[in-house]
Amino acid sequence: MADYHYREGKGADAAAPLFLVFHGTGGDENQFFDLAGELLPGARIIAPRGDVSEGGALRYFRRTGEGVYDMDDLALRTQQMIAFVKARQAEGAPRQVIGLGYSNGANILASVQFAAPTLFDATVLMHPLIPFAPPRADFAGRRVLITAGQRDPIGPAAMTQALSDYFAGNGASASLFWHPGGHELRPEELREAQAFLARG
Repeated sequence: MADYHYREGKGADAAAPLFLVFHGTGGDENQFFDLAGELLPGARIIAPRGDVSEGGALRYFRRTGEGVYDMDDLALRTQQMIAFVKARQAEGAPRQVIGLGYSNGANILASVQFAAPTLFDATVLMHPLIPFAPPRADFAGRRVLITAGQRDPIGPAAMTQALSDYFAGNGASASLFWHPGGHELRPEELREAQAFLARG
């Protein structure tokens, strides 16, 4: 199992939701840590640091070019992340396991969901890019919010829509929120994420 370096914030109690947050390329465990506390007060927050370096920029898996993934490495690191999440889950009795990721962080989170559909109860995938056809899975009872920019040069709108359709087609309660910009995070999508998490 990958021994990820991570930052942790204690939950309000033993049954507090377990909230895992995954940074984008070039970020680290601090990128969304404080935001996580604002989005889901009282949760136990775990923010793992990606252990792949791309020219000094931290990521969760290797790629050979923009939008071109090393699929063998992705498969390996997906299994490592599943083991990491399960280990953190076993440390308490969380009533929910929730994930949020941006860009590369959204991609590893989505990949974990493909491989372990029941691990997360709800996820927020911000600006994901999944340039391959995910496997069939059963996401019944799971909630997924995808946020994206209509002019995102890294995550094409058609691929984003296809990912949302995939989750909905495999039983998830899936919603998709667009803003008119590109790959940047905007306040309105963070508000949407906060409302989504509050409904849980």
